[in-house]
Amino acid sequence: MTTTDALLVVDGKVRAIGEQARAEQSDERVDLEGGFLMPSFGDGHAHPLYGGLESAGPPVRPCRSVDEIVAAVKAFAADNPDQEWIVGASYDGSLADGGLFDARWLDAAVPDRPVVLRAWDYHTFWVNSVALERAGITAETPEPVLGEIPRREDGSPLGTLREWGATDLMAAVMPARDEAVRIAALDTAADYYLARGVTWVQDAWVEPADVETYIRAAKQDALRMRFNLAFYADPRHFDSQVAHYATARERVEAVGSPLLTAQTVKFFADGVVENETGALLQPYCSGLHNHGMQLWEGDSLAEAARRVDELGLQIHIHAIGDAAVRQALDAIEYVARQNGPRDRRPVIAHAQLVDDDDLGRFAELGVIPNMQPLWAQMDALMTVLTIPRLGHERSDKQYRMRTLENSGAALAFGSDWPVSSGAPLDGIAVAVSRCTSDGEPAGGWTPEEILPIEPALASYTGAVAYQAFAEADWGRITPGASADLVWLDRDPRLVPPLELPALEVRATYLQGRPVYSATLVKGPR
Repeated sequence: MTTTDALLVVDGKVRAIGEQARAEQSDERVDLEGGFLMPSFGDGHAHPLYGGLESAGPPVRPCRSVDEIVAAVKAFAADNPDQEWIVGASYDGSLADGGLFDARWLDAAVPDRPVVLRAWDYHTFWVNSVALERAGITAETPEPVLGEIPRREDGSPLGTLREWGATDLMAAVMPARDEAVRIAALDTAADYYLARGVTWVQDAWVEPADVETYIRAAKQDALRMRFNLAFYADPRHFDSQVAHYATARERVEAVGSPLLTAQTVKFFADGVVENETGALLQPYCSGLHNHGMQLWEGDSLAEAARRVDELGLQIHIHAIGDAAVRQALDAIEYVARQNGPRDRRPVIAHAQLVDDDDLGRFAELGVIPNMQPLWAQMDALMTVLTIPRLGHERSDKQYRMRTLENSGAALAFGSDWPVSSGAPLDGIAVAVSRCTSDGEPAGGWTPEEILPIEPALASYTGAVAYQAFAEADWGRITPGASADLVWLDRDPRLVPPLELPALEVRATYLQGRPVYSATLVKGPR
């Protein structure tokens, strides 16, 4: 990372740096007051619409016990007597044994209206008995394809629904959110991200109604940061979906907003380890689901990816377990062989567990591993849910960011917000320490995977711009690039890892305009 002491911005773009910038005349000067200016962050994998909608429901995210969640739901229901359904997110799945939550716990808070809560992983619902009744989920309901309904000993549904096949049964009877609420949620998401120095986000799960929300927001000039949309590919409905991807992209492009693109399709290759639905080459320690869940059977993922690639769209595959990662890499290799060479920049998101034999294939195939550095720590999620399912030996091969970066792969970062914190500095702190916020364990968990600070910063800036096919436009400070910048109070390269989350974002700039200012937030109102 090259350091300079002056920057000239004209018409939203970087005109000059260093001595040449100082020599030019300017209408306005900004003194960094000892701070540090760098390219703004990009989030290469997140769910901003979902994140914004969390504020429209009961505040369960901060709750640290089942009782706290139930109390928050009860208070919200009392304050919102006209809401037919109580919908919220994202509760901590480690607060109940095995991640299994009982409908009767929510019944105690709200016995007369449906309650639906998403878990932090967004792969799981916790619902009350009225919601189960509305969805027609009973002891006689068969186990769904691509989903699971945990049950009591008598066969009745417990109240936890796992993965799409099960959660879709509930989603099918839930009322749609008011469009004004959804557009407001994008504004809430922008507030959140801009305050953390983020100006571009890959929305990694967009369905048709979400496309409409983004288009309406763009037409109302209500978008305040850059978004790229990834259309959701469902193995159960792909043949009907793929026919509409190109049309949806054209509708987004027709809006003509410089802040909105739609160039990606999102596939799920598996679920998550914590539900034992992440697809593994070797079985789970518990054996409950054996090798987990592969969502695309046989060669269907490869063939679906080929059809998406033919449309000129980018492939973005969620792959958690090592079997899913291998299937995703095989699919991308098949696409390149069938469709020939082009600049496709396929993405495998998460890559939590990668088999040794597959580590070098990312660079060989030009695959971008988009990883969530915040997850690479020994927190409660890891110790309570993940390690017992994988075992210690396999657990120590998770999140091999340094290995992938050293292999030549274009390592990019994302947060998966609201699954976890969307603050890049939170994730970078873990990437460069492999420690919890308390500094545990000393020296870092799997310290051989600790990233140096400069590659970690690059993975949240320039590498995300590369993922977005935008490296010529933003993600770096160079003449001709958009002045998408973040002003920190200190140089993060000189800050101890555990202090990185405490760095203040003084301002965030998009196309040279201040879109967030800590001074305005803190000053008189």
